[in-house]
Amino acid sequence: MLLNELSAADAARRIAARSLTSEALVEACLERIARRDGEVHAWAYLDRERALAEARLRDREPARGPLHGIPFGIKDIIDTGGMPTEYNSPIYRGRQPKGDAACVALLRRAGCVILGKTVTTEFATNHPSQTRNPHNAAHTPGGSSSGSAAAVADRMVPLALGTQTGGSVIRPGAYCGAAACKPSFGSINRAGLKFVAESLDTIGVFGRSAEDLALALNVLTGRGLAEPVAATSRPRIGLCRTPRWRDADGETQANLERAARQLAAAGAQVSDFELPSGSQDLFDRHAVVMGYELARALAWEHAMFPEQISTSLMPRIEAGWRVTRTEYDEVREIARACRRRLAERSREVDFLLTPSAPGAAPASLASTGDPVFNRAWTLLGVPCVTLPFGSAASGLPLGAQLVGAFDEDMRLLAWAHWAERELAAR
Repeated sequence: MLLNELSAADAARRIAARSLTSEALVEACLERIARRDGEVHAWAYLDRERALAEARLRDREPARGPLHGIPFGIKDIIDTGGMPTEYNSPIYRGRQPKGDAACVALLRRAGCVILGKTVTTEFATNHPSQTRNPHNAAHTPGGSSSGSAAAVADRMVPLALGTQTGGSVIRPGAYCGAAACKPSFGSINRAGLKFVAESLDTIGVFGRSAEDLALALNVLTGRGLAEPVAATSRPRIGLCRTPRWRDADGETQANLERAARQLAAAGAQVSDFELPSGSQDLFDRHAVVMGYELARALAWEHAMFPEQISTSLMPRIEAGWRVTRTEYDEVREIARACRRRLAERSREVDFLLTPSAPGAAPASLASTGDPVFNRAWTLLGVPCVTLPFGSAASGLPLGAQLVGAFDEDMRLLAWAHWAERELAAR
């Protein structure tokens, strides 16, 4: 196995044992980027010499944390000192933050190496970026965390940060074939993040495995790792097709049902799970909350530089200004009520199994795909994990999404590690 193909967990163990250097790992990642990024376009900024110098420094230090020496990609919506942060907008071309966002500072504090900035869609919204799906360049990688998902899936970097406001971590993770986690709302400090919607924006992580994601959340949230789940465990799984099951294509429906059967064969108790009443509104009216907050988050840009905002984003901003405070408050109250009811129902299961996306990555570069199976979970604020599982007839990857109870992120990742093992074994 090439060094750039190692999982973050495996690489970290080798670095701790002094059988691998951070410099060698970073060099391997940079070589992969040099070979592949001309096609994938996952990176907005790289400083090869700075990354190697940072890695050499980590090799001379005692370990600071469980991911010491591991390179990270940072979505270009998150501030990084010494590197530009431009939000993929001409308005901010050449913008140089004075310092790091809180999450980046935490990674550095833990001994991680900041490899560079990954491409985001414009202001982390729905206007497609230059990034391509690493499995087929004619297909979208998803968005808005396009570069982070593609870079991890293409073995350019073992871990990367993204953000999710609708489905911008889970959907591109599924489309590109990466493991990804959107943690509980507020789990990772958002200081230094350019907001799209302040009540929804959540920093998430892309990795090679559930173990990688757990180590990253341990560093970024301070939450301890959960006890590993024994292979003989019998989890209670809620098969949640959601009120929008009809929006999943036949391949996705069959793939999720197959995942449920395989986990049941591994000993899980699988039962149908219906979301609480009112949940349909979360799927249908997420745009009310996101639109209202988006318009206000970009009020200055909209007023001062309207000609530099894309023709796909401008109508969304203008629609957001038309949302009344009454409509906004109504949907937020529905979400609060659904959160309470879901918290009660969640005691019946260890996790939910649900689609990550309606299908494989669409054959289009004009769209980032449909976040229909992500929006409600984002409004509910609960932790979500997508695991690569299965493939479409086109050969593109599919995924299975696991959803846990609020603030039970590390327990969900322990179950994800169990599910990952069982799905691969059968």
